[in-house]
Amino acid sequence: MGLFSRKPKASKVVSTIFPRSSRGETGNDSASLNSEGSNIKSPSTSNSRIHIYNNRASAGSVPPTPLTPLTPHPMIRVNLPKPPDPSLDAAGYLKSLGSVRERSKIVTDKALRNALNHFDVDMSKFPDVVSFVCGIIKRDYDAPFSSIPSHGRYQHFCVGGRDRIANLLATFPETVDNSEKCRRLIDLFLVSVLLDAGAGTSWGFKSAENGRIYRRSEGLAVASLEMFKAGLFSSSPSNKFQVDKGGLRNLTVEQLAKGMQSQPGNEIAGLEGRANLLIRLGDALEKADYFGDDGRPGCMIDYLVAHPTTQASSTPIVVLPVFWNVLMTGLGPIWPPSRTAIDGVSLGDAWPCSSMPQQVSQPSSPGLSPFPNSQSGPGAAAWESILPFHKLTQWLTYSLMQPMQNILKIQFAGTELLTGLPEYRNGGLFIDLGVLTLKPDDLDRGLQHYSDYCRRTGSKGVEVAPMFEPSDDVIVEWRGVTVGFLDQLLVEVNKALKKELNGGELTLAQLLEAGSWKGGREIAEVSRPNTKEPPILIDSDGTVF
Repeated sequence: MGLFSRKPKASKVVSTIFPRSSRGETGNDSASLNSEGSNIKSPSTSNSRIHIYNNRASAGSVPPTPLTPLTPHPMIRVNLPKPPDPSLDAAGYLKSLGSVRERSKIVTDKALRNALNHFDVDMSKFPDVVSFVCGIIKRDYDAPFSSIPSHGRYQHFCVGGRDRIANLLATFPETVDNSEKCRRLIDLFLVSVLLDAGAGTSWGFKSAENGRIYRRSEGLAVASLEMFKAGLFSSSPSNKFQVDKGGLRNLTVEQLAKGMQSQPGNEIAGLEGRANLLIRLGDALEKADYFGDDGRPGCMIDYLVAHPTTQASSTPIVVLPVFWNVLMTGLGPIWPPSRTAIDGVSLGDAWPCSSMPQQVSQPSSPGLSPFPNSQSGPGAAAWESILPFHKLTQWLTYSLMQPMQNILKIQFAGTELLTGLPEYRNGGLFIDLGVLTLKPDDLDRGLQHYSDYCRRTGSKGVEVAPMFEPSDDVIVEWRGVTVGFLDQLLVEVNKALKKELNGGELTLAQLLEAGSWKGGREIAEVSRPNTKEPPILIDSDGTVF
């Protein structure tokens, strides 16, 4: 089956809460996402590189966005509060959503000049990425592509064409109103997103409902749903369909291992890190202003709806920085203490990066720098060397908006602040299609790390690839470039699809859903068919990717 072969249309699945678009996955579940479909002619392109991929073994194990159950929502533009002044509140600025795009632009500008420390950049290959992504979008959706939903966790629950969330909602009695339904989905989605780090190559989850095995993000979604339905995260005798502080505090690594079916031969990467993240979440949910007396993530809707900025309009419109503050402040305690801090404040997913401005070396240690390849700028403050991403928090934002928009009809203003997600599927797309190439010294170092990892864990190197820890400067630089390149990819894809869009434009959230994330996964399956892993591996603790 060709890489741009048309995927079969979905059989109809009734959902009373989340409307379905016209294009989706097959109605049959796929044991390991190995669905097959009929061949059609690949989209015409003069680019020989894309032709090569079309003629290779297909990434047939990758479904299109299943069911596309959510109606895209228009952007609402209002005057948004500015982020804190970094000269006055560096930590507040680096934790703000606006800082992610602003700071990543510094690394992206260096990439456009081919001046990165760890990657060679060939922008002549960027049109290959545009053509590749456009081909996937046109394969899976009909023009003008308005049915593409925003990127979010909901779609992963629909793997194999089964709308598990609609089925879950249908089991609730009539006494459960829409607000409580929404709370329950936010409870589920938040835990599911926090568990959605790289699962590793060996792990799979056998669903109790149909006996089929799911892997990667879809497997993690199904696993989290089944644990939620079993009441693993609830301490309430009267409601197992919730996540609360008591249930999470009582969670053990052994319980999570059992729930995720992690055992010898089927180990999930970063199990202990995932468990500790959820246990720390139990402590974070003590903040009653955001999460209520019961300490439930879903109670954030009560805070958001009652917020003065939401009440200012006749219909509920949540200003995104208000929502962002709930997630960043409320969930701040969950991040490991080893993460980057400034002025004693933990920053979460933010890291020092040698491609950012650096402080001048101190006279007491001439020439000493944590980044020997960096160029120190006179007068650079400490905060300027730090590159923020907040990937999991952004993934949460994209995902938690879905039930609020579709069940409670809440609208969000300021969604344009969200960036592309700097993770290995989006980032791998630019490596596998030749825009980014790891420099030789870093490649050697990464391969040695992978060899050490295999020796330490007893893993077999089926398809060897460089590996680094999340804090490694290679990974931080790669992620920064990914944020900027995704913005540029959106512009170029909209230009390429201008005729089919018929006056409309894809949003970044739609590009992530239908093109870049899916494209990164598919090209990984073509490039490394045995493991389907990204071109650079992450020695993850289960709390970043």
